[in-house]
Amino acid sequence: MASDQKSIDETAGKKAAIRSRMALAVVVAIVLALMVWNPPQLYLWIKAVHVIAVISWMAAMVYLPRLFVYHADSAVGSEQSETFKVMEARLYRIIMTPAMVVSWILGLWLAWEGFGLNAVWLWLKLLAVFALSAVHGYFGKSLRRFAGDQRDKPASHWRKVNEIPTALMIFIVVMVIVKPF
Repeated sequence: MASDQKSIDETAGKKAAIRSRMALAVVVAIVLALMVWNPPQLYLWIKAVHVIAVISWMAAMVYLPRLFVYHADSAVGSEQSETFKVMEARLYRIIMTPAMVVSWILGLWLAWEGFGLNAVWLWLKLLAVFALSAVHGYFGKSLRRFAGDQRDKPASHWRKVNEIPTALMIFIVVMVIVKPF
């Protein structure tokens, strides 16, 4: 019975991954079509897609460490632990990483087109986005450790780490909106 459930979970995961790749391909195709077409509002359309990608990335960056909190408290090998492994992997691979890639690509294009990379606030924002990307990488490494039932960090660690993406997001938003430097 357990192997049947694992097979169903793997099939559902593969279907979700295919849908995610298709959605990413559609977004890329739309962005490329907009760039070729070059409508008068291109910059605003790219900015809209960028903001959507950033929101998706941030939602996942805040949710994944929350899953790690609960996963750290579950028994190794339990049904709950195995469920967390599936949830974490899908969140990371299907939502979080593609959203980060789209955020980076479109964000760099927006910076180049709109600001020419010469504003201090923009460089501070980019440093914070690099830090956010490093946290993303840390979450990926942690995901692999959880998948291998290696739990070297307690739930309290993940509660603290859960605040890092939020703090970086606040800094980034202030740099973009207020442009204090």
